[in-house]
Amino acid sequence: MNTPQIKFSRIDSAKFFRTLNKRVNSYFKENEIARTGNWKLHLKTIVMFSMYLSPYFLLLTLNLPTWAQILLTIVMGVGMAGVGMNVMHDANHGSYSSKKWINKVLGSSIYILAGNVYNWQVQHNVLHHTYTNIHGHDEDLDAGRVIRFSKHSKWYRFHKFQHYYSIFLYGLLTFNWMLTADFKQTKRYLKKKLAYGKMPKPALQWTTLFITKAIYVTVWIVLPILFFEIAWWKILIGFFLMHYIAGLILSVVFQLAHVVGDTQMPLPDTTGTMKNTWAIHQLFTTVNFSTKNRLMNWFTGGLNHQVEHHIFPNISHVHYTKISEIVRKTAQEFNLPYHEYKSTRGAIIAHFKHLKEMGVNPAISA
Repeated sequence: MNTPQIKFSRIDSAKFFRTLNKRVNSYFKENEIARTGNWKLHLKTIVMFSMYLSPYFLLLTLNLPTWAQILLTIVMGVGMAGVGMNVMHDANHGSYSSKKWINKVLGSSIYILAGNVYNWQVQHNVLHHTYTNIHGHDEDLDAGRVIRFSKHSKWYRFHKFQHYYSIFLYGLLTFNWMLTADFKQTKRYLKKKLAYGKMPKPALQWTTLFITKAIYVTVWIVLPILFFEIAWWKILIGFFLMHYIAGLILSVVFQLAHVVGDTQMPLPDTTGTMKNTWAIHQLFTTVNFSTKNRLMNWFTGGLNHQVEHHIFPNISHVHYTKISEIVRKTAQEFNLPYHEYKSTRGAIIAHFKHLKEMGVNPAISA
């Protein structure tokens, strides 16, 4: 990845973002509500942590049949993804609570998801939210050689099968965090002096990284093997299944928001300047899906409302359904796109259709 040297256009003669921001601010002021989380988010936090952690203790303390163990492991994977999307995500954006210490504590829940706060905030808050869908700058578009998300990435012959094999790789997301990604990112981000807020001391970041990884492996693998009467191979299989379910959910939800045919992946001009302002850029590079589905709204932590989230990342996801109509109408008023798939199924089809298109040899498709 290149060091970010991107500038966004400052020309917005119609003043889209100023108008939208004023209307959204008025919504919160007129209804006398905070932009952060409320009791609904607090209740959901309890539910998600319970789904994730309760099965762990049940598996270690009860003599359960194999089918029940598998079921509880799947529930843990769903809960793991739920904590990531609903709690950790809001907290690390500073939108869970108006109190910084609460955001910091709950943002640290990423450590029990096998991740790292510093790395996640740089990759997500800094690189992804600032340089959304810009090749070479948004690391969410970088899957190495194995998957080609953008036409700006190099094509390899095996990419013609990526719309088949990608789904199997998506489940390895959190494994990648645990095993390799966090170490590579820490080295890269510290070298480039990237940070979300205050730059951490390198020694402290490396120490935190190694200690939290060691604690994670100890809690989830070492202790169960040493102190509980469960076959070691069952523990490893369960651990893999939990991570795979969580990784699959997180990967698919993230991909549906940006890697579909309706979104653009623009490049800057020769001076490093993007065509649009930052806010308008988000409308061209982001898509919503299944926003009328209450279950999707609840479980994905508003990540199906990506348009709202990308323009207002510091507003808790519990408000996205309400402010989405303001965003939609304002975008239409200024003749700007507001992309949305009516169903999750439609978004999934669009994503894999895009992967198939990106798998075609550019020399042939040109």
